[in-house]
Amino acid sequence: MLKQTIKHFVSRLFATPPSGPARLSRDKHGIDRRLVSRHAIKVCEVLNQQGFDAYIVGGAVRDLIVGLQPKDFDVATNATPNQIRPLFRRARIIGKRFQLVHVVFGQEIIETSTFRAPASGETDQHGRILRDNEFGSHEEDAARRDFTINALYYDPLKEEVIDFHQGVADLKNRVVRMIGDPETRFREDPVRMLRALRFQAKLGARIDPATEAPIMRLASLVEHVPASRLFDETLKLLTCGHAMDCLRELRRSGLTKSLIPLIDRIFEEEGGEAFVEIALSRTDARVRAGKPISPSFLFAALLWRLVQKRWTTLLAQDVQRNEALIRAADSVIDEQMDKLAIQRRHQADMREIWLMQARFERATVRSIWRMMEQPRFRASVDFLQLRAEAREVDSVLAQWWMDLADSGDERRSQMIDTWQAGHAGARRVGATRKRRRRRKPGDASSDATPSRDGAPDQTA
Repeated sequence: MLKQTIKHFVSRLFATPPSGPARLSRDKHGIDRRLVSRHAIKVCEVLNQQGFDAYIVGGAVRDLIVGLQPKDFDVATNATPNQIRPLFRRARIIGKRFQLVHVVFGQEIIETSTFRAPASGETDQHGRILRDNEFGSHEEDAARRDFTINALYYDPLKEEVIDFHQGVADLKNRVVRMIGDPETRFREDPVRMLRALRFQAKLGARIDPATEAPIMRLASLVEHVPASRLFDETLKLLTCGHAMDCLRELRRSGLTKSLIPLIDRIFEEEGGEAFVEIALSRTDARVRAGKPISPSFLFAALLWRLVQKRWTTLLAQDVQRNEALIRAADSVIDEQMDKLAIQRRHQADMREIWLMQARFERATVRSIWRMMEQPRFRASVDFLQLRAEAREVDSVLAQWWMDLADSGDERRSQMIDTWQAGHAGARRVGATRKRRRRRKPGDASSDATPSRDGAPDQTA
């Protein structure tokens, strides 16, 4: 008996300390609870009251630690979807690949997922997970997350961060590091390669060498990801506040060939890279100012140089001006759709923004009023400003249209009336000239062109 007692105490004395996650208090993680969504806290409180564990998880925790304001908040819990849904008045189960619950509070949705088990579901020939609906423990859930900086759990009740994989240290050192074998994890979900580049740009970080090594070699796997998912991830890249950095990294890694194959051709066009940089710098400024971003405008700017080149080519073939622009716009959209599923509503908006550009440069009094009634009129004027900054069109013309867009109805009437009265003489001269010569088909004599004072100028 004495030997057993001694053996027990000796074994405890020399035993390996139990492994487990680091638990960091507020003075170590620095998260201000006042910046956390009250609805996310509410979800955690309700689940906790019912005897479940619940944590704010992932990107929100990462951003709060580095001093960024999260766009949304997700919760992870050991409660199953069927246990979560009855606890909230407005909640619905979604997802096929992995079920989770959307808990709705007005305009905010708190995505609430159950801890996941190690992947054991169906995969395709490239290793991508196709089906995965197995629930697991907290530790297993942390191991299933992609990067160490995303495997962080914040308990808003205790104000404690639970860190299984030294993610807080990687955040402080600005390192993007994969959990597990990078090649295996990239094969499971190729979108992780895009996410690695986005976090690198967004956080001003570097990708861990072991994590970065397989990316160029596995870049083609992105082609097997559903186009709708690629669109969502591409939009996140372009609206992270560091879009141009992301784009350059995409090109360097070879991912643009599978994601936005037209980008390489755009950059090869004269002034193409400069135009994209102007557009994305404006987007970054809006992101940092907390202003909304229009995906339609963003992709319209990204692909404009190709539309413009094809438009010019068709004009040289004597295709009518508007018809040429329509054909150029449709061909670029169709070509890009082979890789990236730009939603139809965004396609329609992009097309309208592009087609309006031709009308700005050759407007008539009557058409000005019609143009202002178009849903994408303001976006099209903003696009004209972008073209003016790139020295494609007269900046005075662009400013006249911007002033018109910013004015109220009374001021608009005054601007157009002033323009019309000031150019009445030009119209009379035009009428005289029409009697002297026969007008050729396609002659733009009744169209408006930019005048030196910035208003559309009626010429004969």
